Amino acid sequence: MTDATYVSFVPRSKRAKLRQILTSEDTGPVRWTEKRGLLVSEFAFSGPAALVRKVHAQVTSWIARD
Repeated sequence: MTDATYVSFVPRSKRAKLRQILTSEDTGPVRWTEKRGLLVSEFAFSGPAALVRKVHAQVTSWIARD
């Protein structure tokens, strides 16, 4: 299985909520990191390609809502 890394740029208004979700859930083989910026945080998700692709799609959809 090939590992991949996907990056999501999360606005300041949503980054605390995403961080809370990620720290409270068992993400299994998916690893994540956050680099905070002034207006956005860069969340990088790494792990099995198919799984990370799904996580990235869900995060992107969640960011687009509201």
